[in-house]
Amino acid sequence: QAQLVESGGGSVQTGGSLSLSCAAPGLTREEHCMAWFRQGPGKGREGVATITYDGKLWYADAVRGRFTISKDNANNTLALEMNSLNPEDTAIYYCAAHPGTGCRRTEYWPQSFGYWGQGTQVTVSS
Repeated sequence: QAQLVESGGGSVQTGGSLSLSCAAPGLTREEHCMAWFRQGPGKGREGVATITYDGKLWYADAVRGRFTISKDNANNTLALEMNSLNPEDTAIYYCAAHPGTGCRRTEYWPQSFGYWGQGTQVTVSS
């Protein structure tokens, strides 16, 4: 069972930036859909961004233009660069993955993702 480990969370003020990283041994170089999810206070877990094995990207409307997902196959890491943060971005952020050459349809999220990290807290204050 792959172990995903997130790092890089923290607290920032509105307008600030944070970078998250996820150690994903073996997964970034194999045929997997890699993703970032988040779960805010009192909310369900929602998809933030995904990247396929061959680099196709998807972003949630709420973060498009502010967040950037990327992966480093040589170092087996997944990253999320977050800019122009606002209090609505406050959440626990999770790294996730499932096998396949593409990412499954959003209506099957998050259950379709079989690999999860433990989460890292991101707090944005106004």
